[in-house]
Amino acid sequence: MSLASRVKSLTPSPTLEISAKAQQLKKEGYDVIGLGVGEPDFNTPNFIIEAAKLAMDEGKTKYTPSSGIPELKQAISKKLKQDNNLLYNPEEIIVTTGAKYALYTLFQVLLNKGDEVIVPAPYWVSYPEQIKLAGGEPVVVETSEASQFKLTPEQLESQITEKTKALIINSPSNPTGMMYDEKELLAIGEICLKNNIIIVSDEIYEKLIYTAEKHVSMAQLSPKLKKNTVIINGVSKSHAMTGWRIGYAAGPQDIVKAMTNFVSHATSNPTSISQYATLAAYETDTDPTLEMRTVFSDRLDTLYNMIINVPGITCDKPSGAFYLFPNVKEAVKMNGFTSTDEWVKALLEEEKVALVPGSGFGSPDNVRLSYATSKDLLIEAAERIKRFVTSHQ
Repeated sequence: MSLASRVKSLTPSPTLEISAKAQQLKKEGYDVIGLGVGEPDFNTPNFIIEAAKLAMDEGKTKYTPSSGIPELKQAISKKLKQDNNLLYNPEEIIVTTGAKYALYTLFQVLLNKGDEVIVPAPYWVSYPEQIKLAGGEPVVVETSEASQFKLTPEQLESQITEKTKALIINSPSNPTGMMYDEKELLAIGEICLKNNIIIVSDEIYEKLIYTAEKHVSMAQLSPKLKKNTVIINGVSKSHAMTGWRIGYAAGPQDIVKAMTNFVSHATSNPTSISQYATLAAYETDTDPTLEMRTVFSDRLDTLYNMIINVPGITCDKPSGAFYLFPNVKEAVKMNGFTSTDEWVKALLEEEKVALVPGSGFGSPDNVRLSYATSKDLLIEAAERIKRFVTSHQ
């Protein structure tokens, strides 16, 4: 049997690969600490769960419009106005089966074969693969730690060709936790406007910020940039609802209409029960991220202060998300390994700490550590990492 060429070119997710190995070691009875997970370790708030139960009791278990129930689209519109000072009508919003599927659908309706999408590295692992699945070409631009892993206007301009269709901006970032400020976004946005480049603004971590910095959306900087931007967001990170699979896109009506037509032949609607649960999440006056931010901020401080004291490891302190992305190049060299991937595998085998190698994010000298686990486990993991590094010196 011959498989389609589009799937043969896909790169397996390094996050899932390392998680599978960690799970296997756990089954064998080993005390494994997993720092590869990309989801909050909080349960979904009870009021959201109760809203889902009520929706089921009331028989809201049928098909819904492909783009989402009107009430939820209106709630998302209200959220965008309150949080981002952006006005979107329901026809400019589509609710999708997770933010990942919003991205996938967007690339499917935007890209023709050979269209280029500029992807700053480090990047979330699925960006290049989704672009390839849509027939496009990911143009990876390596950023540096000197610029806090942020794309500079000069780098952007150097990569633009007549085939450039879109640019991805992810702020706060997975895997680095860095954020673009208003000035930086405006400089990048003006270049995109000049070259008619669509901006894909992935804002899934906007609520998880631990500094005085404020989240800025590219779309809120000017009416012209709003017309050239598609916002991707959802409730997976902000409301600890990863398993509920609800995301959304907000952007120009013609793009949203095309996305709606696409999903009507793909998934139809997102799960009806999850939509009503999300409606409750957005209609509440309470902020469910307050506790998460407090806990994550404390964990960040603890893990960061320990990791930067490990020989051969350097790291900039991130502003948001729930990841550290330290550079381990010197530690890998000092420990006698030929690559970070080898170093990560050895760390898992010897000290039973699971990290994700940076190669999957386009940054092979780094590793991603998630601090979405208990503080005690983070302390123990950092101690094991230091023991591993020093024992191989």
